[in-house]
Amino acid sequence: MYRLVKTSTTQPKNTNLSHQPIATKLQKGGRDVDEEAKMKMEQKMVAGSSWGVRNTFHSLVVILTSLLVVTTIYVRHGREHLSPTINASSNSSFSSSSSSSKCDLFSGKWVFDNESYPLYKEQQCTFMSDQLACEKFGRKDLSYQNFRWQPHHCDLPRLNATALLERLRNKRLVFVGDSLIRGQWVSMVCLVDSIIPKTLKSMHSTANASLNIFKAKEYNASIEHYWSPLLVESNSDDPVNHRVVERTVRVKAIEKHAKYWTDADFLVFNTYLWWRRPVMNVLWGSFGDPDGVYKGVEMLRVYEMALRTWSDWLEVHVNRKKTHLFFVSMSPTHERAEEWGAAKGNNCFSETDMIAEEGYWGKGSDPKMMRVVENVVDDLKARGLNVQILNITQLSEYRKEGHPSIYRKQWNSLTQEQIANPNSYSDCIHWCLPGVPDVWNELLYAYIFYQ
Repeated sequence: MYRLVKTSTTQPKNTNLSHQPIATKLQKGGRDVDEEAKMKMEQKMVAGSSWGVRNTFHSLVVILTSLLVVTTIYVRHGREHLSPTINASSNSSFSSSSSSSKCDLFSGKWVFDNESYPLYKEQQCTFMSDQLACEKFGRKDLSYQNFRWQPHHCDLPRLNATALLERLRNKRLVFVGDSLIRGQWVSMVCLVDSIIPKTLKSMHSTANASLNIFKAKEYNASIEHYWSPLLVESNSDDPVNHRVVERTVRVKAIEKHAKYWTDADFLVFNTYLWWRRPVMNVLWGSFGDPDGVYKGVEMLRVYEMALRTWSDWLEVHVNRKKTHLFFVSMSPTHERAEEWGAAKGNNCFSETDMIAEEGYWGKGSDPKMMRVVENVVDDLKARGLNVQILNITQLSEYRKEGHPSIYRKQWNSLTQEQIANPNSYSDCIHWCLPGVPDVWNELLYAYIFYQ
């Protein structure tokens, strides 16, 4: 079993907590004590047998007490390092805690590791998405697959597919949200796919293809994705035909979606990308209702209203003894190269290196929206329901080279103008697999096992 272990650059690792032998063989110069010495010791023990019994009893009490104290310290020590901490900062990047006793899994650096990563091969994943299969569609530089995330003060446990499936036995793990969390779902499926025989796994869709279900039959475990890009009802809810000119949301309506995921054992939500516009069209009423009221409202206010509807549903309907809740923070985009010092007008196309500047924060990531999420989650916690935020934003900000760019399936034929200017059709939003979303799932895995 993996354990998140804190390390320090100023103090050596504490080795005093390892198990020590209670009794050791008496030795002198590497040899047994001579027989004469043994006889003298035995005579003394016989002469003071009653004292010896009492002494032995007291010694055992001392030893047991000592072991109890050490065990308590060990358990506390372990719990401190198995409880990642998230605190809000001024830019809502959820900076690490000032307390040295806890580890912030989201504060760290990317380390090149071509021996352990990637965790799977793109071509060997049965259910890989053509939207994310960058190698299949011609990408030659594959170093983006060879990076692992290293937190500053502990180790992120490597995902063990067998252990995860055992944890998910007779359970549902459901990812709810847009195409970015769908990419995380595909990543999770790929992470377990290779250890499951072909005849013992399946994939099917339901709910008008909004719900995709991967099933590990031997474990009766399912890993699912439900398409709901704004969490609440909207006119973008069709999983295929969802691009509309005038995006409209019903901020008070969520049950149409929630009925498919409320009883899951693990729920992982996201919603961000589809909100990126100054004003959202809000509907009070039903789609197609002539009496419905439409009004354009400032986006941030609508975002909060939608999340309040989501949180109210969770508070009332989720089984707190069964369901574990997670919210994935916004996934950054890399659509403006001038933000990281490259030529204006370029984007992630042709990028092969990550951003080296520590704390880099692109303009595509909105701190105000993250504060809304944080406030809603805090209010839920005050009402007795915990939602763990997976802060993938800062660590993903560095990975400008991790997007598909032009190396993905193009659903529409490209024009000659687009072909002449690859920047014009580069996907700098989604992520290649294997790649960055695998680390998001390693973070989720750490919380599933150690929370």
